[in-house]
Amino acid sequence: MQSALDGKNVPHWYRMINRLMWIWRGIDPREILDVQARIVMSDAERTDDDLYDTVIGYRGGNWIYEWAKQAMDWQQKACQEQDAMRSGRYWLHASTLYNIAAYPHLKGDELAEQAQALANRAYEEAAQRLPGSLREMEFAVPGGSPVTAFLHMPKGDGPFPTVLMCGGLDAMQTDYYTLYERYFAPRGIAMLTLDMPSVGFSSKWKLTQDSSLLHQHVLKALPNVPWVDHTRVAAFGFRFGANVAVRLAYLEAPRLKAVACLGPVVHALLSDPQRQSTVPEMYLDVLASRLGMHDASDEALRVELNRYSLKVQGLLGRRCPTPMLSGFWKNDPFSPEEESRLITTSSSDGKLIEIPFNPVYRNFDRALQEITDWINHRLC
Repeated sequence: MQSALDGKNVPHWYRMINRLMWIWRGIDPREILDVQARIVMSDAERTDDDLYDTVIGYRGGNWIYEWAKQAMDWQQKACQEQDAMRSGRYWLHASTLYNIAAYPHLKGDELAEQAQALANRAYEEAAQRLPGSLREMEFAVPGGSPVTAFLHMPKGDGPFPTVLMCGGLDAMQTDYYTLYERYFAPRGIAMLTLDMPSVGFSSKWKLTQDSSLLHQHVLKALPNVPWVDHTRVAAFGFRFGANVAVRLAYLEAPRLKAVACLGPVVHALLSDPQRQSTVPEMYLDVLASRLGMHDASDEALRVELNRYSLKVQGLLGRRCPTPMLSGFWKNDPFSPEEESRLITTSSSDGKLIEIPFNPVYRNFDRALQEITDWINHRLC
């Protein structure tokens, strides 16, 4: 099984190997192969002898250990580097590697949570040294803990038009710096990131059928943020993040100028048992972890997932006043073409983009350029 946004389900690996996204975030392909080789070569005890990335304990060959070790090398380089810009790059590289160490961010994995904390710290260090400015912000959410978001601002005087990033369930908010740096910042657009419920800074919140709860509270608080032009805000959703973004398009239409989605998970995967059975075990574990159902049976998980479908919730299919764009890859196992079509035909101003698979990196970049231009046009 292979998809552009999630990588490949490679034999003898539990985790999906997400080369495109890791390279896009700045990791050298050779570095990926080096770390993988160290994991493969280990003869340490594994929980499953057939799966390389299941070495027991924090030691050589263990997934978290090897990626965190790689991150520490870059962290050391960052500390020794005198040039602030270069040091910032090294810190960012370390943050990305720590995030891969923690991937797929399953709740209750203490080693992964430690790697995640190191990723966040490295990201904060990077942000102090890279161009533009980054603010760590806390937003109150009624009924529970506040959430921490990062506001990335381009050079110049605010308030800035802003994109609220809604990431995938297997990613952290610190995974999207490339999106800001290459696509939004050059157009003078700020980016506000927030962890999805149950991971990172939002770990105290469980993902519920009201998937957009945290992002909605942040969106409502934007008039109080002086650097954000709250009259020019768009949302951008990757994978399950599109579930959040499209929900916001319906529930908060007056606050959003546009919503863009990439490989959305809003109905098919959540409601079709046959499609669920073709998805790698890791991805189902991620879904179960986010819902707080890691001990539940497959059947119980299926019943619960169905409630997350925006069609089942009675939203998708209804007319939505918010402009919505959706990009898809043909034969994407997570997100069929009909999913994107359902989103764009529900909007009074919809745009559908088909992204050719090969060459995967160039087409991904081209799609992001087109999506950013579309968002920019709606925010102007």
